[in-house]
Amino acid sequence: MRRTTLTQFLVEQQRSARAIKPELRLLIEVVARACKAIAVNVGKGALANLLGNAGTDNVQGEAQKKLDVISNEILMEANEWGGHLAGMASEEMETIHEIPNRYPKGEYLLLFDPLDGSSNIDVNVSIGTIFSVLKKTDELGPVSERSFLLPGTAQVAAGYAVYGPTTLLVLTVGTGVHCFTLDREMGSWVLTQSNLKIPEDTSEFAINMSNMRHWEPPVRRYIDELLAGREGPRGKDFNMRWVASMVADVHRILTRGGIFMYPRDKREPDKPGKLRLMYEANPMSFIIEQAGGASTTGLERILDVRPGKLHERISVILGSRNEVERVAAYHAESRRS
Repeated sequence: MRRTTLTQFLVEQQRSARAIKPELRLLIEVVARACKAIAVNVGKGALANLLGNAGTDNVQGEAQKKLDVISNEILMEANEWGGHLAGMASEEMETIHEIPNRYPKGEYLLLFDPLDGSSNIDVNVSIGTIFSVLKKTDELGPVSERSFLLPGTAQVAAGYAVYGPTTLLVLTVGTGVHCFTLDREMGSWVLTQSNLKIPEDTSEFAINMSNMRHWEPPVRRYIDELLAGREGPRGKDFNMRWVASMVADVHRILTRGGIFMYPRDKREPDKPGKLRLMYEANPMSFIIEQAGGASTTGLERILDVRPGKLHERISVILGSRNEVERVAAYHAESRRS
């Protein structure tokens, strides 16, 4: 059986589908190679003394794991010299990283969460890398933080890697969602699933139930209905799945359906949510919508949100279309009452 590698797939997208430019193809290949390097480090774990905290905090004030720092460095070093980028932004860095003058500059902007779900590193649960690619619009001016503040609809590519029992790379360039598996012996990414589609209906949900007492009424109403099961208004039983690693939860939904929810709550009413719009919500929403799912804050489509700052947080509800639309309808009813 003929196996399609990531490079072959991207060349086909460039030549036949005309979905991407050569520079974007090369950029995605560099990101994919960086993910391979991160996978190697994740796999070493305690053998290389890579578990535990790094002793530093990121821009959000969160304690960084050693692998957070290493993964960020791998992505930065791999991408800054290739000539495809004007700048990068990371969840782990306070501000943007402009490509140094000693390297050629390109027309794309790369954003990433270098190691999503890092609280699970020390317990050997699946974690991952999330990335988003934008095209610089202010072509004549120098890159700045403002250059990155584009809505999710402006993304030209997005993806994530899952470092689990197998290492996976899930990618969209706007022509559907495709999954590649790392052949560790050959060192290549091999296409193993094409045009993934999320079922419109589901009986699984993912949410941190410990926050129930803080939820807003529409979210509480929705979850109460699911918990009521067959005897409740939905007339069927639902199962809860919660990994606390967004890449793992989203990949499960992409594979078999479900709804993922990390809503805003009453603990910090001035914050519109917990997850980062630019590094997590936008790329995952792009992928989910390309697979036939839906994504919302509860009040509006996530991809339509125009960010006001680099590390903006947002409420995230995404997955099987019919369930996401039901939650959005409950929010709309709550606003009208």
